[in-house]
Amino acid sequence: PLYREIARNYWRGRGKDGAPIITFPEFAGFSEIPDDDFLNVVTYLTSIPSLEAASIGFIIIIDRRRDKWSAVKASLTRIAGAFPGNLQLVFVLRPSRFIQRAIADIGIKLYRDDFKMKVPIIMLNSVSDLHGYIDKSQLTRELGGTLEYGHSQWIHHRTAIENFAMTVKTTAQMLQSFGTDLAETELPNDVQCTEELLSSHTEHHSKLKDELKLAVKQGATLLTCIREPVTRSANSKLSPDELENVATVERLLAQLDETEKAFDQFWTKHHLKLEQCLQLRHFEHDFREVKLTLDNLMETQAGFTDIGDSVTRVENLLKEQKHLEEKGQEPLEKAQSLALHGEQLIQNNHYAVDSIRPKCVELRRICDDFTNETKKKYDILGKSLELHKQLDKASQWCEAGIYLLASQAVDKCQSQEGAETALVEIEKFLVTAKEHQLSNPKEIVQKLEDVQEMFDKRQVSLKKLAAKQTRPVQPVAPHPESSPKRASPKITRPPAVGSHIINELIETERVYVEELQSIIEGYASEMDNPNLVHLIPSALQNKKEVLFGNLPEIYYFHNRIFLKEIENCIENPELLARCFLKRKEDLQIYEKYCQNKPRSEALWRQCGDSIFFQECQRKLDHKLSLDAYLLKPVQRITKYQLLLKEMLKCSKNSEGTAELEEALATVLDIIKSVNDSMHQIAITGYEGDVSELGKLLMQGSFNVWTDHKKGHNKVKDLARFKPMQRHLFLYTKMLLFCKKREENTDGHEKTASYSFKNSLKMSTVGITENVKGDNKKFEIWYNGREEVYIIQASSVELKNTWISEIRKVLTGQLEACRGRAHRAAAGNAPLLSASQDPQ
Repeated sequence: PLYREIARNYWRGRGKDGAPIITFPEFAGFSEIPDDDFLNVVTYLTSIPSLEAASIGFIIIIDRRRDKWSAVKASLTRIAGAFPGNLQLVFVLRPSRFIQRAIADIGIKLYRDDFKMKVPIIMLNSVSDLHGYIDKSQLTRELGGTLEYGHSQWIHHRTAIENFAMTVKTTAQMLQSFGTDLAETELPNDVQCTEELLSSHTEHHSKLKDELKLAVKQGATLLTCIREPVTRSANSKLSPDELENVATVERLLAQLDETEKAFDQFWTKHHLKLEQCLQLRHFEHDFREVKLTLDNLMETQAGFTDIGDSVTRVENLLKEQKHLEEKGQEPLEKAQSLALHGEQLIQNNHYAVDSIRPKCVELRRICDDFTNETKKKYDILGKSLELHKQLDKASQWCEAGIYLLASQAVDKCQSQEGAETALVEIEKFLVTAKEHQLSNPKEIVQKLEDVQEMFDKRQVSLKKLAAKQTRPVQPVAPHPESSPKRASPKITRPPAVGSHIINELIETERVYVEELQSIIEGYASEMDNPNLVHLIPSALQNKKEVLFGNLPEIYYFHNRIFLKEIENCIENPELLARCFLKRKEDLQIYEKYCQNKPRSEALWRQCGDSIFFQECQRKLDHKLSLDAYLLKPVQRITKYQLLLKEMLKCSKNSEGTAELEEALATVLDIIKSVNDSMHQIAITGYEGDVSELGKLLMQGSFNVWTDHKKGHNKVKDLARFKPMQRHLFLYTKMLLFCKKREENTDGHEKTASYSFKNSLKMSTVGITENVKGDNKKFEIWYNGREEVYIIQASSVELKNTWISEIRKVLTGQLEACRGRAHRAAAGNAPLLSASQDPQ
């Protein structure tokens, strides 16, 4: 009530220059108003005008015509000390009584400086004097003016405006809070949770939109109420206060509109993100189901290895293959449809392109594999059927031939006429032999040859008999063992498969050594030939080691050592594994060769067309150019892997199997080291020496998210959902984070490089093996989770392999630390020496 009384007695108008006017009319309780209340009311009144009007400066009118000089002095003192706005003028209507007016004139001269006002204080004798400064239309009737002022209406409008301002502020805060919640929401990993999240966010969004509509409606209603006098009467005009109120409400409505537009724009992006997330989860769910069906289908197809041993068996196998093909049509169509759907998602700018595209490729690959494998099966079975039909015919021909020979009576063949008749029968029968000529299998070929031989011998005999007449010979029944029907072809068994593989290994090793020798003698040595120096391009001068790497070292090892050792295994194949295990360290020379290969290839691309190489190739009579032969070492180490695998297949559950498995593991480890080293040399931007980081244990590409407590502002926008693509290198001492880059080199295939981004010392990291919501994620954290890296592998198996290697590193560090502590305790020595890293 006190506030309302103060405000009721203080009205406002405008000066000639638009300056806001605040009048302090006569009020008996003015001196009794507490300072805080007075300051609050005046502060509120000065905040109502626009910034432009307030910047002109306020005009103060103090009406003390019925008061004493003491009231004038008290008013000036209070206003000077508490007025918060910019003052322009102060008008004082003197006390009207003669004595008080005289005292006021004297007092204002004596105490003017005490008021500490930097603006003029104009003492007026009457309202007429005031009209000379301020137009009557801006003064109320108490001051002789015409300004209409309804205090209740003013209070009603101001209260409504303040309520609406609070509504606008509250609504904006709700929208901001909801937007923050949306930005911090982690996308679910399954269909149901995504649908629930989308439904929840959509429902909340609808409620907030309803709140916005109510706020806009409130502001529009308030604006209509303020403009009501002008609407009711065309001759009416809004007062300056009412115009200020209109401007305030319009400004609040504009602010509300801007907030709504910003929120709608953010919601559109977030809603699209959620819809795309739901599409992705449906796609992933369907992919898993279709992939499982296709894998089972491929597994069933892989089990069809039988090609049949008879016409009937092959025909049954063809029926089974047909049934499998028909069974696979539906999942294949689903896979093709799902792949097409995935491509449509990519075309629609889906955010998870990197996740969808590999799955589409995988689906199409499996479909193509099944189709190609089915075609291959039909082709093989078709050939098998044709072969067995030919075999049956050949077998029937052999049986018929044997029967023909057996049925020709020997006594009848003793006469010339009988011999000629038998000869004609044989010749007619032999005409059909060409229809049954086969190259496989050996048993049938042998049988055909044996029958053919029988007929040849019989022909020779009959021709002799037909040529001359001989005396009759007493017929004698043939012994059972001489009967043609009992003739059995000899079947030779192939040599042991293990020996065959050893022979292949030795033969290819000899060829390999000869090729290495021809490269060194025909190319490398010729680079030092003074007769050919003029043919060598300048870019190749003194670059022999770059082009050939450590090829001479490889040649020396194979020619002097390895070839001789595997040649000793020809009689004892089981000793082959020991050769590889014995030469495990020597075979590391291939890692050095492969590390130099990019430099060699770059040099070849620059100089490969030179006349020097053409001349060397001509002399060697090589059909392929040098670059093809420089790939031989890489191909050779892979050949060892294949031959050992074949050897292992033939030696399952036999003596030496364990050593073969160990030898194969050794070769695979060498291949892995070679592969890892090829990636390692492509690291760029790392200022240290990678050789000091210990052994390279693992390397591979991952999705990586970061969550740092210090030094980084927490990301609160939708971009945080997109992971970084990083290639990780795990050493015994350090974990490197790099970004993979691919670029074309002089029109050749893309080469990868790895731009260094960050590193973590393995002595200061910890690991969290499982991350909620995704079984392919794990965490590596640093300094007590001050920095957390969430890493997503492409498969659960890859994740487990990395976790196992990291765990080995950390366990090894712990055991080493315990060992040092034990030695320090035993020998009273310091735990760390001066050369050791305290971390």
